[in-house]
Amino acid sequence: MSFHSGFVAIIGRPNAGKSTLLNGILKQKIAITTPKAQTTRNNIRGILTDEESQIIFVDTPGIHKPQHQLGEEMVKEAWSSLSGVDLVYFMVDGTKEFGTGDRYILNTLKEKHLPVFLIVNKIDLLDKKGLLDYLSQIEDTDFFKEIVPVSALKDTNVEHLIDCTRPYLTDTLQYYPTGQVCDYPEQFIMSELIREKILYLTREEVPHSVAVVIESLKKRKDAMYIQAMVLVERDSQKGIVIGKQGKMLKEIGTLARGDLEMITGCKVYLELFVRVEKEWRNRRSKLMQLGYIQMEIDDE
Repeated sequence: MSFHSGFVAIIGRPNAGKSTLLNGILKQKIAITTPKAQTTRNNIRGILTDEESQIIFVDTPGIHKPQHQLGEEMVKEAWSSLSGVDLVYFMVDGTKEFGTGDRYILNTLKEKHLPVFLIVNKIDLLDKKGLLDYLSQIEDTDFFKEIVPVSALKDTNVEHLIDCTRPYLTDTLQYYPTGQVCDYPEQFIMSELIREKILYLTREEVPHSVAVVIESLKKRKDAMYIQAMVLVERDSQKGIVIGKQGKMLKEIGTLARGDLEMITGCKVYLELFVRVEKEWRNRRSKLMQLGYIQMEIDDE
């Protein structure tokens, strides 16, 4: 049996379930998920390897109308993921209308001349009629190589999706060692897990104004000592993240520590600090420092 490999980009609007699908495929959490839109800010690569194949999935930020430079970079990052891939998963939420945002993504994908699967997510919330009604909104379903209904949350039809994907893999090279599921540095995953807990626990204006930086990481015997800085844009946001008598920050740290101990396999001591960096989402130098701009991109 010959071995095949390739790259698959997962594209869609915010909250379509892209990160949940990736975590489900890998049976391991590498991408953070929250009910809030625009949770994913970077292209995140997840690697699925078995005896037949190696599939490198690229989870992308949701395509949306940017409100600041960070948003512009997120959308640019998402579209850049299509360079060099073998297949695109266009993921949609089957419980919502196929709207103008979905239509914009579809029309852009048509210009890319790549094979595209339509992945209709959240079928656990739809009956057969609901699924057919959703598909009836899309006039050009013949554009898609496959239409695969899934429930990313319930792991429904995901194995079938992988089986449909393998014939589109064009390489024979194994890019990553067997057992590796992500190609991001450990500190990136750590900062994302902390940010996830902030998104879950805070409300009001905080979620999209937060970034997390791992400032210190020390391993000693069977324990890991982590110091992380939480960046916000305003003093009022700092107050929300810290909470009354530090209660919110303590709760964030407790939840994050559980996930961090799971991925490191050792005891974790986590210290969190909060700093105000005004308008950091619109400062190019800060976005580059935080890793949201990977390189200067030639627009030509």
